[in-house]
Amino acid sequence: MIRLFRVLLLGLISLACAATAAQEVRVGAYHFPPYVLKPESEQPTGLLPELLQALNLAQDDYRFNLVATSTMRRYRDLQSGRFDLILFESPSWGWQDTAHDALNLNIEDAEVYVARLKPGRDEGYFDDFTGKRMALYNGYHYGFAGFNSNQAFLTETFNALLTYSHDSNVGMLLRDRADVAVVTRSYLQAYLQRYPGKARSLLVSKRVDQVYRHQALFRPESPIAVAAFADLLQLLNRDRQLDTLLERYHVEGAVGVPTD
Repeated sequence: MIRLFRVLLLGLISLACAATAAQEVRVGAYHFPPYVLKPESEQPTGLLPELLQALNLAQDDYRFNLVATSTMRRYRDLQSGRFDLILFESPSWGWQDTAHDALNLNIEDAEVYVARLKPGRDEGYFDDFTGKRMALYNGYHYGFAGFNSNQAFLTETFNALLTYSHDSNVGMLLRDRADVAVVTRSYLQAYLQRYPGKARSLLVSKRVDQVYRHQALFRPESPIAVAAFADLLQLLNRDRQLDTLLERYHVEGAVGVPTD
């Protein structure tokens, strides 16, 4: 019995040593449906938490942990070393002056204009935003505004109503408290999947405000190199696990094939 106990104890010690040998990689996350929902909570949900979980299960060299940040401070947090990398960042969002290494994920998404559907209202409603109340997500960059996310600029120039919730913005449309919302296409598809009856009340633009061409940004001192992370994504997708995950969250494009 004592001998068996020693064997079990040695086995547990070996497992503990193996676990501690994994290099921690901190991944920044801010509320960005459907990529991340409530990153500051005990159980964040969305594409990114599921992706990190899959990466942790697929290998033992790295342990990816989510670190909450915000839309306004995320690049400062990357530069200061609060986290090591951040995923799903598009080149038009103004991070080029932040010290980083980048990996093109070949993952695409977009933002679309949405309004309440009313008699006589069609695609032409989105041609001119003059005098319209724009429901926007605070801290986001929008193509129609020249990617200027400054709150004062958006409220003064575009009569913007700034919130921290796409659901709130769509809700304002349906209650006639706003005229146009700009939402992520993948979010909107998930929203209509949850509330299929809302589709008949919404007018969705055929043209997009911007196309996301997502990249991963690494601080120069990141414990994982760009090439190593790309290899892990390729490993994850040998059985289309990554592609399947992205498809479930309605993310489109040439997914699952990262390039430098």
